Amino acid sequence: MNHLKDCIKNLSILLLFKIILIGMTIGWVNFLWAEDWAKLRGNMVSKQMKARDITAPAVLKVMGKVPRHLFVPKYAQRYAYSDRPLPIGEGQTISQPYIVALMSQLLDLKGGMKVLEIGTGSGYQAAVLSALGAQTYSIEIIPKLSMQAKDRLIKLKYPVTLKNADGYYGWKKYAPFDRIIITAAANHIPRPLLDQLKPGGKLILPLGNTQYYQTLTVVHLKKDGKTDVSYHSDVSFVPMTGKAQK
Repeated sequence: MNHLKDCIKNLSILLLFKIILIGMTIGWVNFLWAEDWAKLRGNMVSKQMKARDITAPAVLKVMGKVPRHLFVPKYAQRYAYSDRPLPIGEGQTISQPYIVALMSQLLDLKGGMKVLEIGTGSGYQAAVLSALGAQTYSIEIIPKLSMQAKDRLIKLKYPVTLKNADGYYGWKKYAPFDRIIITAAANHIPRPLLDQLKPGGKLILPLGNTQYYQTLTVVHLKKDGKTDVSYHSDVSFVPMTGKAQK
């Protein structure tokens, strides 16, 4: 009788072990990771950002709070705080955490600034901007991603105004903007976006060959209408689609 009980116990443990392994493989046993998310974010901030050149206290604080794992597919959640971009579907990606932090730092945001993001994707960068105190507007050209990001941002209570459209043309209804951030590669700066930038404002984008590598570029529109351009890092983004490709 005791032998039978031991066999049943061993089989139960083995079955549970197999279920956990399968669950971890397909990404739905996320409760095993839940208590570690904050620790993983802390490690991400210290090892990927502070150890490089991210020094803005507000950016470091927000990157340590926004739950990146909730902005990626379940199967990729275990990699959410690793030092790399991740696929989010529809041929698009969520940027490497360091790049999100770097672009946010280069924007040099002040509380209440109006920011336009081109390329909502999963909504992660928009959430970071919102958490930094910006009035955030974001445009996504892919309907499915736009809908998913809207639902996600509402659920997580980030007040971001979204639109499904070609971001090349900006958003005249809410222009001018203090800051504009383009999160897809372009081989030129869209004129409509420059026209919607407030004097004294900044626009940041990955500029260059859209099939290979780009340079993270900041355009500062001075109050006299002239521009100052600075270059910061080699990057690789998915191409901006729509009018930008024509």
